[in-house]
Amino acid sequence: MRTFHITWFSFFLCFFGWFGVAPLMAVIREELLLSKSQVGNIIISSVMITIFARLFIGWLADKIGPRITYTWLLILGSIPVMLVGLSNDYTSLLIFRLMIGVIGASFVITQFHTSLMFAPNVVGTANATTAGWGNLGGGVTQMVMPIIFAALLGFGFIESQAWRLAMIAPGIFMIIMGIVYYKYTTDTPEGNIKDLRKKDPNFEFKKKADKGAFLNALKDYRVWGLFIIYGACFGIELTINNIASLYYVDYFSLDVKTAGLIAGLFGLMNIFARSVGGILGDKSGIKFGLRGRVYFLFFTLLIEGFAIMLFSKMTVLPLAIGSMILFSLFVQMSEGATFSVVPFINKKAVGTISGIVGAGGNAGAVAAGFLFKMEGISYPQALFIIGMIVVCISLIAFFIRFSEEAELEAQTEMQELIDFKEKLKVNPAYAYSNTQNTIKKY
Repeated sequence: MRTFHITWFSFFLCFFGWFGVAPLMAVIREELLLSKSQVGNIIISSVMITIFARLFIGWLADKIGPRITYTWLLILGSIPVMLVGLSNDYTSLLIFRLMIGVIGASFVITQFHTSLMFAPNVVGTANATTAGWGNLGGGVTQMVMPIIFAALLGFGFIESQAWRLAMIAPGIFMIIMGIVYYKYTTDTPEGNIKDLRKKDPNFEFKKKADKGAFLNALKDYRVWGLFIIYGACFGIELTINNIASLYYVDYFSLDVKTAGLIAGLFGLMNIFARSVGGILGDKSGIKFGLRGRVYFLFFTLLIEGFAIMLFSKMTVLPLAIGSMILFSLFVQMSEGATFSVVPFINKKAVGTISGIVGAGGNAGAVAAGFLFKMEGISYPQALFIIGMIVVCISLIAFFIRFSEEAELEAQTEMQELIDFKEKLKVNPAYAYSNTQNTIKKY
């Protein structure tokens, strides 16, 4: 549980730094004289490199473990977050936003580490909660960064100085969290890879037989189906994190602080929405098997698509806020439902598959970004088109199928865990003699 809380908070800070610039873009746009197309390019750059970073980080976490991988990502990722304030024109801002996008790969380590720590009957819930509470950073930054910006203005700094200095805060917190991650987490429930190798020189984090798991994951059509599905939910969340504040400034004539507070409501739904998706995904899996997880994923995606179209048509502020919250609820439930399926695709390559599917989220954000940069399409029109696409993508869920052997294996694991819990109720001392065997098995 210590690892659970440290990993979600690390992801929270990564999200906070990743989208720290977004709520200040109205100010930055005026200072640097950016066009709509240039703002669109900056939005795309912030999520594009994450596609490749997530693929690499997933592979690296499989090789050296999540603890060291996360530590270095936090510390090195803090550098461009703090240095983005050096931007003085469109090109330099574009480059720094591109570099900052690397920290979005933190999601893969969060999901991988959580998958190692929790058993199959709750892994969807655990994955969804760590990811959801981490994604919360994307909402909190919409609210907090304008407040930091306003505070700096109150201390006498001008606007062009205030937004630059504000970005130092998330970078410092990321460095501190990198140190905490290294000192207070372990790679597996049994301990750190380095320590386990000292005890057993033949210990391998990944068995030699698993060397082909990466290629097998790449060949599995289900992985790429989830890649597209995740682009249709997490990709949309990333896009909204980037444009929400601007949307309310431009279409509802709000100031930066008020727009940021309203935009932050979208991300705040992560407090529970993604967890609900994971919990209901687990419940569906327990009751209906692996196919139950997939059917639930279809349902959440379908409603998400219709909710996006509804939001795009709202021109009255209270209705826009209400429909945005509904839209946010199903976007994040879809994300949780997706990662209640991921751990069951190929248990020998959970890190790799998490990386590929996670990269799909960023690919979806990049694709959506091109809609928002086009001069002939307004933001509401772009959102309506995205809603229609999401409805169509929801049908892909029906192609995510599992063999009878996989269904039987999952059912057997669930039953063993249920039996284990029942024995604990009868005899609590049973845990002391059997917990280690259970940990090793799962």
